[in-house]
Amino acid sequence: MSFENLGLKAELLRAIAAQGYTSPTPIQTQAIPVVLEGHDVLAGAQTGTGKTAAFTLPLLQLLDDGTGGHRHPRALILTPTRELAAQVAESVATYGSHLKLRHAVVFGGVGINPQIDKLRRGVDILVATPGRLLDLANQRAVDLRHVQVLVLDEADRMLDMGFIHDIRKVLALLPGRRQNLLFSATYSDEIKRLADKLLREPVLIEVARRNTTAETVTQAAYRVDRKRKRELLASLILKGDWHQVLVFTRTKHGANRLAEQLEKDGITTAAIHGNKSQSARTNALAGFKSGQIQALIATDIAARGLDIDRLPHVVNYELPNVPEDYVHRIGRTGRAGENGVALSLVSGDEVAYVKGIERLLKRALPMEIVAGFEPTGDDGPIEDRPPRPGNGRGRPGQGHNRNRPGHQDKAGNRKPRNANRSRTAPSR
Repeated sequence: MSFENLGLKAELLRAIAAQGYTSPTPIQTQAIPVVLEGHDVLAGAQTGTGKTAAFTLPLLQLLDDGTGGHRHPRALILTPTRELAAQVAESVATYGSHLKLRHAVVFGGVGINPQIDKLRRGVDILVATPGRLLDLANQRAVDLRHVQVLVLDEADRMLDMGFIHDIRKVLALLPGRRQNLLFSATYSDEIKRLADKLLREPVLIEVARRNTTAETVTQAAYRVDRKRKRELLASLILKGDWHQVLVFTRTKHGANRLAEQLEKDGITTAAIHGNKSQSARTNALAGFKSGQIQALIATDIAARGLDIDRLPHVVNYELPNVPEDYVHRIGRTGRAGENGVALSLVSGDEVAYVKGIERLLKRALPMEIVAGFEPTGDDGPIEDRPPRPGNGRGRPGQGHNRNRPGHQDKAGNRKPRNANRSRTAPSR
């Protein structure tokens, strides 16, 4: 299957080819023709499957009438976080580079006046977070009565973050006749209820089992005392020569503290969370993507929507309380067919979280002990399943090989698994 077979116009195919993509992912193969036919869609796909391009590409084609710059938005894409909104807008710009369509992205944390000015100049596609969109609507800076297509991206995350009331307010501002696309990383009962109210005879697309993780992600857990987690993490990064690792903590304060400690260990680090200004979060993410920042410490605000090309490592410094959040976190690696490693540092009081994750995934999470970091049990019970010995060199249960295909060399360059293999599909 190629993108040419999906019915996309030449301008879009040129933009796709310029990004080096040749073959669509399963979600793109199934969703693009259905969206182009005008159907409502309920799509459940795990993160990293190319979900954003699955709705961005056909949306651009549906709206392209050779003019562009309409006064009022004809498509609205709602996302739960600022980072995801920015990245979806980037995809719109990338794939629509040969079209005359205009787009805008609006979210909180930055000045509202520049956003109002851009909206007044006319946009065809508006990407927004619910709160800022309602602020603009209340100021009569945006008219949503002309929206032809509504996209709810990461809908399950929006429900988790308590946006259901804002979503209902936005829906009340839209015309009754429109095409609705609901995309979600997980496919919960809450999503079904929302879909029943929002969608009309939708086409159901589900390319992965519910609450599953990508098969390209190698998962393991290291049992370690809480007080030695930071020491173990620093050892993994330095001895494993990791150039890029996304680390998740539970709290904003914990993220700041860990970032400060890792900096003292000689690891370039930044933290992103809700208390950081939007400019600080944007700069930290840009530095991480460019390789200037080695470790990015994040709360769950970054667990969804971050699209970091070929991110090799994700670490759960603290396990999430909600098992589904584990799936979202480790979905930052192993995207679009790439290999990735997801490690969890588990203290004694977090063993129950492991069991909850295993029940969700319906599989055991390999538990290992790193030599020199044997747990004492002082911070909680040692689990009844004996951990397997590990070497703590970055690859669970294996020695670290810097020249192994699919990993980085000493210069921090990503080595492809097959140098002659063309890239597959857009990961966003």
